[in-house]
Amino acid sequence: MPNTYSQITIHSIFAVKGRENFIFKEWRDDLHRYISGIIANKGGKSLAVGGWQDHVHILFGMPVTSSIAEFMSAVKANSSKWINEQHFVKEKFRWQEGYGAFSYAKSQRDIVVRYIMNQEEHHKIKSFKEEYKKMLTDFEVDYEDRYLFDFYD
Repeated sequence: MPNTYSQITIHSIFAVKGRENFIFKEWRDDLHRYISGIIANKGGKSLAVGGWQDHVHILFGMPVTSSIAEFMSAVKANSSKWINEQHFVKEKFRWQEGYGAFSYAKSQRDIVVRYIMNQEEHHKIKSFKEEYKKMLTDFEVDYEDRYLFDFYD
């Protein structure tokens, strides 16, 4: 798209269907690299991909040629297809419906990158549910508990 420029940084979070701890350490880094490749192939700029056993965080520069909904649909569909093709889990792997998406200023990128890359340590003290609800509250997003991810404590 000629003469169209933007600098939009998005932090998105999405979870494994049923919140199963399916994202095992043995292949987690490969998944994160694969998702980074999807982001690049869709015209985005991958800044960080990380997560834990049951969810993924991505920080990326949003391409001008796509909506967040289209972009996230492609990331989730392509990554779940890849996980199933690799036979990393015995049953069919799926992501839960929906995702969280939050925008950040360029000056905040380093803080968010560190946060994403330290998920293992972070989740030793805070659950995914606590983390996600805090983000929604911090960003002043109105939500109803019944429409959030399925959380299992």
